[in-house]
Amino acid sequence: MNQSLPQSVFLLCYTVDKEKFELTNLQGRGQLLRAAALTVLTLDGLLSAEGKKVVRLPAEPPGDPFFAEVWRDVPAEKPKSWLPLVHNKAHTAEKPIREQLAAMGVVTIRRERRLGLLAVDRVTVNDPGRVRALQERVRDAVLRGTDPAAVPMEELTMAVFAAEVEVTSVFSGGERREHEQAFKALAAQFDDAVPGLRKALRDSYLSSRAVGGGWGT
Repeated sequence: MNQSLPQSVFLLCYTVDKEKFELTNLQGRGQLLRAAALTVLTLDGLLSAEGKKVVRLPAEPPGDPFFAEVWRDVPAEKPKSWLPLVHNKAHTAEKPIREQLAAMGVVTIRRERRLGLLAVDRVTVNDPGRVRALQERVRDAVLRGTDPAAVPMEELTMAVFAAEVEVTSVFSGGERREHEQAFKALAAQFDDAVPGLRKALRDSYLSSRAVGGGWGT
């Protein structure tokens, strides 16, 4: 079953051994989903990126409603900074993606009450092996020292994004430090394809982390 890049990024944040999405991986997930959609839209020729700004190109809106919403958020007349496009609506990004995954049978969403008062959605992955395999593909892009030019763009994007938002279900802090040069090489490859977006993602994540922000389940 094919998954969009935002759907795959969502699943990357699942900690298979603990069978849950850990709180440490929620602070940047909305930004991850928005950045993933912006990446695809740029690579598909629906957005044009130069420096730290991006503009929407004339085209039919994408068929996927999440991609269409993100695409419409980008102005068509005057280039706009990446940062507000990644950050400002991050809190709205999770619900449509997890509902898509639920409709595909990839996750199950259960409404629960915590402490008998607060109602929350608990999301569980129905096939943890698929998530582990996805995480291993992303890890291999870094840990095997592969030439960045030979890494498929989807795996490269997920590896770079997971490092920028410090997704512990993919890379530990020690691995990020140990393989710093590999991450830098992959990041440079991504920046050539989508200039400015990676830094905006990192800045958005650091801003949310500083104030204890974050959205998700």
